[in-house]
Amino acid sequence: MVEKKAHKKTRIGIVISDKMDKSIVIRTERLIRHKLYGKYIRRQVKYMADDPQSLCGVGDLVMIEECRPLSKSKRWRLRKIVEKAVIV
Repeated sequence: MVEKKAHKKTRIGIVISDKMDKSIVIRTERLIRHKLYGKYIRRQVKYMADDPQSLCGVGDLVMIEECRPLSKSKRWRLRKIVEKAVIV
């Protein structure tokens, strides 16, 4: 019998904090439609993710994936940096 690997959830968001050692905070946005009025509303969620090599900086667009609990609040791991932030 062949066992399937579980599909892990992924999210794409912007790094809003990298002040911790080996950890980053990511903000993701999604649009939902109001049931009664039909207007689209932005909803934001913040995730703490593991960044073991401290590669990310504030403003980077990153992809994170679900993993086992690493600490009290970290349940996500950095998968890849999609786009680095432009420093002006």
